Amino acid sequence: MDASDDTALVRRLRAAGCVFAEEEAALLLEAAASPDELEALVERRVAGEPLEPLLGYAEFGGLRIHVDAGVFVPRRRTELLAREAAALAAPDDAVLDLCCGAGAIGAVIAARVPGAVVYAADVEPAGVRAARANLPPERVFEGDLFAALPASLRGGFAVIAVNAPYVPTDAIALMPPEARLYEPAVALDGGADGLDLHRRIAAEAPAWLTPRGAVVIETSDEQAERTAGLFEAVGFTPRVVSDPDLDGTVVVATASAAHADPAS
Repeated sequence: MDASDDTALVRRLRAAGCVFAEEEAALLLEAAASPDELEALVERRVAGEPLEPLLGYAEFGGLRIHVDAGVFVPRRRTELLAREAAALAAPDDAVLDLCCGAGAIGAVIAARVPGAVVYAADVEPAGVRAARANLPPERVFEGDLFAALPASLRGGFAVIAVNAPYVPTDAIALMPPEARLYEPAVALDGGADGLDLHRRIAAEAPAWLTPRGAVVIETSDEQAERTAGLFEAVGFTPRVVSDPDLDGTVVVATASAAHADPAS
């Protein structure tokens, strides 16, 4: 493609509302193996499809995470969750990436904590398929929260990293079309107040943690105190961590020895 074609591509993307048209043009050019493939990718992008599945990957935490069409795309804000979870993990620890989507958080933890044994679980089949491309596939499970996991893992996780959906149902209509039209609703919808999954995770997590384990869960600035309160109510010690540069907020909830599962 010559310079004039390159400029025309940027103009097409900009006219379609792509804010970073120059960067997107360069990435699409890199991804396409032929002019026909490039045209097909550009047409899909101009029609509103998210960029990352067209490329086949998302940049996250210094890694390229494989993503497919119909998979929740990891957001930059979630790098805070991966960072905080990795900081709590040690080599040989068992770590769980719960509601894993493509497994981006688990992949970052595995890269930053050599020797950590990372597991992942998600209810959404497409996310599980993508996660099995980013993590050891035999440690990625499909199912509803902790019910997806083998019982042998109960009481064994030092860190549980969670990016459960926390968008209130009524707010989904206000999300960008790239999310609400092309990502699975189950990865976005957190129920009436956005905290349905947070309640369940706070109640169920203690049975899956080591006695001094921790849950690190993404939330929003507006919901952070309520998310923290859910964990405090069941005996965790929570703290809120925010990063304005990433526009990210997480709750880090540390268990106590009293939380050890009697059956473990």
